[in-house]
Amino acid sequence: MSTKQMFSPVSGPCTGGIRRRNALQLGLAGLAGGSFLDLLRIQRAAASTATGVTPQAKACILIWLDGGPSHFEMFDPKPEAPVEIRGDFQAISTAVPGVQFSEHLPKLAANLNKFALIRSVQHNQGNHGAGNHYMMTGAPPRIPVGCGAFVSFHPSVGSVTAYERSAPHGLPAYFSLPSMTRSGGPNFLGAKYAPFVVADDPNNKAFRVRDVALPSGVDDARFARRQELRSLVDRLPRIDQQAAADPVLAVDQYYQQGYDLITTPEAQRAFNIQGEPDAVRDAYGRNGFGQRALMARRLVEAGVPFVTINDAGWDHHSDIFGALQKRLPAWDQTVCTLIDDLDQRGLLESTMVIALGEFGRTPKISTLSGRTKPGRDHWANAMSILFAGGGTQGGQVIGATDRQGHSAVERILSPENYVSTLYRKLGIDPDKIYYTPAGRPTHLVTDPTPITELMS
Repeated sequence: MSTKQMFSPVSGPCTGGIRRRNALQLGLAGLAGGSFLDLLRIQRAAASTATGVTPQAKACILIWLDGGPSHFEMFDPKPEAPVEIRGDFQAISTAVPGVQFSEHLPKLAANLNKFALIRSVQHNQGNHGAGNHYMMTGAPPRIPVGCGAFVSFHPSVGSVTAYERSAPHGLPAYFSLPSMTRSGGPNFLGAKYAPFVVADDPNNKAFRVRDVALPSGVDDARFARRQELRSLVDRLPRIDQQAAADPVLAVDQYYQQGYDLITTPEAQRAFNIQGEPDAVRDAYGRNGFGQRALMARRLVEAGVPFVTINDAGWDHHSDIFGALQKRLPAWDQTVCTLIDDLDQRGLLESTMVIALGEFGRTPKISTLSGRTKPGRDHWANAMSILFAGGGTQGGQVIGATDRQGHSAVERILSPENYVSTLYRKLGIDPDKIYYTPAGRPTHLVTDPTPITELMS
């Protein structure tokens, strides 16, 4: 049997936390607006009118490389730099003449024609908490933030997308696998727009999504009787069903969503990763990250507009070469397969795939604090972002760093530019103003200028 026959379901060149209840708590303050809820309803209705932004994409899969991936060891090698900067890995050619990637990303290198690469985003937040917030929201932190902080001054791109878009079949509009990122919450938008967290590993044979199946001991008939009883209670008159202080209205929304997830065949089908052919699952990689990428594809295929894969463990202060030599080949396989699979299914044109972290890594290899194995430390002056799909022209390399990877020097871009691009591709106006429950206006993005090269 040929390789193509074995992997025919995805026969392309690549084939070969926080739980939901905790995530919801991050937005509960947004429900306490009291008399402002009517104002928010009016503002939401106004926000849903046409903005003049034509969508290029229907969905986004955001691969978050938590910890800060090294641009040197991935997408921006410096083979001519001194050894203490260039590191241990060799550079290899890509599908675009003159562009090189790390030797451990051969599949993505061979398929650069299917995605764009940004090499020149930089900011001034060199710790995890602040950098994470900036890149996940497009809003710089307004107060000092600790390195390990979970920060939520501004709604994340996933929560904003859920606020502006909906998903069919009772599915939540925003998923995060296997946990929520530090700044991936809704902040003042409220708990309704927190991500639905799928914490369990889809690579396990016993994988099931919690809260989307009947509890043990409750059969279909018993569930139907409970639903009928609740329906009878719901028909009892309330003093004022539109009263801002009535908490039952919010509970009703969550109950209905849970009911839809349990009873809607399309929703159940989206979680049935066991129904995928073995060849497809093998192509994505039989590991947690690979199977979460496959689950993300299934979710956007079912109509979910935003999925975050929180891929932890990229903070390589020591042993960076040993760790990445083991990790990058499987990561390369998964990401390349995801892009190729979406392309073959006709979904890449309407689905963005973005891979990034909070910052890059230091140019000079570090042996601070007596580390016996060298690494690289936090570095916000330069970072690389993979950007595919959603009408993005492949084969582009946007911007550049200097010869030693110290800083962006060509087409210098900000987190605001990147986030504005994401929003505009989804048809969301980054220049709009949101209002907090206290009535305070806040810009969605202070600089709504997108990266024009990605908008064609």
